[in-house]
Amino acid sequence: MLFCYVALLPVVALFFYVRIIPIGFSFLLSFYKWNLISPRRPFVGFDNYLGLLEDENFLLALQNTTIYSFSTVALSTAIALPLAVFLSRKSRLSAFYQTIYFLPVITPMVPVSIAWKWIYDYNYGILNYGLSLVGLPSVAWLTDPAIALWALVIMGVWKVLGYNMVLFLVGIRNIPAEYLEAASIDGASDWQRFWRISFPLLRPILLYVVVTSTINAFNVFTQVYVMTLGSQSAPGQAVRMLVFDIYTNGFQFFRMGYASAEAVILTLIVLGLTVIQFTLARDKEAKPR
Repeated sequence: MLFCYVALLPVVALFFYVRIIPIGFSFLLSFYKWNLISPRRPFVGFDNYLGLLEDENFLLALQNTTIYSFSTVALSTAIALPLAVFLSRKSRLSAFYQTIYFLPVITPMVPVSIAWKWIYDYNYGILNYGLSLVGLPSVAWLTDPAIALWALVIMGVWKVLGYNMVLFLVGIRNIPAEYLEAASIDGASDWQRFWRISFPLLRPILLYVVVTSTINAFNVFTQVYVMTLGSQSAPGQAVRMLVFDIYTNGFQFFRMGYASAEAVILTLIVLGLTVIQFTLARDKEAKPR
């Protein structure tokens, strides 16, 4: 037992140094006013947090991030689950389809974002070209404030869909066949077998998918930075996100204390949503059937 603790000590120490200390430092820094290059860091208390309540950019970023996160998580989960059920059936092309759907997951985000930026291009994008073939007008996917956010949602769902599908697929294939065979003998339909047997057994995986997808969605940054800067930027910062706002305040305007306050708010939001999701899942399991 002592050997196990000693072996884990370097890993724990590295995690503490890389994760815990920066989180604690950011929390302390959020109570100070610091421009990154000045040695002076006057204590301002909760002024940074109060300033966030009146900051239109922060409120817009919070709204956009919330819409993006809930939409991406809901759509990717709702599509991945039936897709996994379909691919769980024995088929010669099942492995091929799994590979196709999983390719976006292992593709780096920057080249993927560049590719989607070209796809969404108003003048030369393949998406608008496809619309022109059926007589529909071109759409300003990344420059129209009403559409830009949803264009990012579509790209986000496409990127994470394969990962969620594989997790559900592993769970479905590990359900004991005896349960489904017994239900079939009792006359249960395919839908009844899924809803009464498969779905309850998939709840732990469903919880994992929703929690991890929520955390990743609230930390969206790369695709926003790559796809919406430059000539294809959305008017009025329509696709401004929380992490992008933190980056802007911290490393462009050198307001490190203010950016740290935003990071703390983001951490609390993600932590609160995670606790709520675990609580709802626990209450669902505790209810008698």
